[in-house]
Amino acid sequence: MPATDGSGAGAELHPHEHHHRQVSSGGARAAVFGISDGLVTNVSLILGMAGAHPGAHVVRLAGLAGLVAGAFSMATGEYVSMRAQTELFERELARERLSLHQAPEGERRELAALYTSRGVAPELADQLAEEMMRTPELALQTHAREELGFDPESLGSPLVAAVSSFVMFAVGALLPLIPWLVSRGNGALVASVAVGAVCSLAVGAALSLFTERPLVRSALRQLVLSGVAAAVTFGIGRAVGVSGLG
Repeated sequence: MPATDGSGAGAELHPHEHHHRQVSSGGARAAVFGISDGLVTNVSLILGMAGAHPGAHVVRLAGLAGLVAGAFSMATGEYVSMRAQTELFERELARERLSLHQAPEGERRELAALYTSRGVAPELADQLAEEMMRTPELALQTHAREELGFDPESLGSPLVAAVSSFVMFAVGALLPLIPWLVSRGNGALVASVAVGAVCSLAVGAALSLFTERPLVRSALRQLVLSGVAAAVTFGIGRAVGVSGLG
């Protein structure tokens, strides 16, 4: 039944309203890729080392080195790439702001032409462009979205992306290393494989919740990709070999 607000006006309740997730900061994307990369990278590194039979202490050292180096590498890459992207967008915004100030009529025609090219009637396109140009900041945002292809309100945060990537890579890399911190030999090897498999399924399932894709398909895809990488590195380590398993 209709609900009323404080003024007594009726309003229909819509239990299935359409909502979008806020993912513009880059943190969510970096977190998902970070834990996935951390898991695949370190489970492969650990099994590759274990396959070479160097001793448990060497496997532990390699796993810890892979965790630290990978986390810093991922964080640095995220920060640099997002910082460069943000600076590029900011430069384009500055150019567009200057153009709006120096040649507003030309920018209005350009915006109207964009609307027309997307199927809007010429008269309506002119009206829309004219309305947008009345407010400088709205005009800038509209030109950025329609002409340059990005939202100036959602440029993303390089720092958030870097921190998310660092933390989640470290988490993903730590999970398959845990058995080697408390055990050694074949027991640690089997436990590491089991942990890697379960965590791969969990990461894939979590990713499906984020992307709204089929859960089973996403989980199995993550498991297969992680398994292939781990099997290849284990085979290489086995072929090279070092000494008896620690």
